[in-house]
Amino acid sequence: MSESVSFLKPRAKNRATSPALTDELRTTVAVKRARTLELLHAAIEEFGAAGEVTFANSFGAEDMVLTDLILAERLPIEIFSLDTGRLPAETYTLMGEVEKRYSTKLKVFFPDATAVEQYVRTEGINAFYDSVELRKACCGIRKVEPLRRALAGKRAWITGLRAAQSTTRTELAPREFDAGNGLAKFNPLFDWSEQEVWAYIRIHDLPYNALHDQFYPSIGCAPCTRSIAVGEDVRAGRWWWENPESKECGLHVKKS
Repeated sequence: MSESVSFLKPRAKNRATSPALTDELRTTVAVKRARTLELLHAAIEEFGAAGEVTFANSFGAEDMVLTDLILAERLPIEIFSLDTGRLPAETYTLMGEVEKRYSTKLKVFFPDATAVEQYVRTEGINAFYDSVELRKACCGIRKVEPLRRALAGKRAWITGLRAAQSTTRTELAPREFDAGNGLAKFNPLFDWSEQEVWAYIRIHDLPYNALHDQFYPSIGCAPCTRSIAVGEDVRAGRWWWENPESKECGLHVKKS
């Protein structure tokens, strides 16, 4: 067996998850951490400190930064997550690690079981591969509808979106109005780079999804997520069979 196909050859190391922690990078992260906290405090001051502000945590690298800021700083911001029923095992492992590290219990929303059953019986177990419409219908049932329940009665929500993540987010602002859900939306990490996110994780020794080390920069449902090759866009592994401009699940689509 040649070296190029040897099963004993070690897996390539994902350098993106372990950036060199230079003094310059540490300083930049410290500055952006302070700015992010300012924005979170501004949201609390304007919209309330009794659960009116909530954070949608999908347990990606960005969301681990915000989770740490909120829980370590004891900010009065609710944290919730959506369990679609088809998440990778590594995501559930991380959820358990977060509960232990911060001595907390997660608030998790699940899709309506009847709607999931009807979709599968009518369209098929993996119908989301067949068309963009069927994929968005699946996301609507497993993500969008549970999100609406999670945001009901809230005045503002926090996301881990970054402008550099995809072509659909290049004009992301730190604060927006979510017309679809009728409340304010804050994106505190809007100007963070991937390197800065990972520097924060390493500096503060945060837990993170093990799939990131296997070249999964963006992680969603298991059937709709794959690893990427060096040089590919960070969102290339999400719904990889679709064109870039359609790669949103409906959680962050702007309505005019």
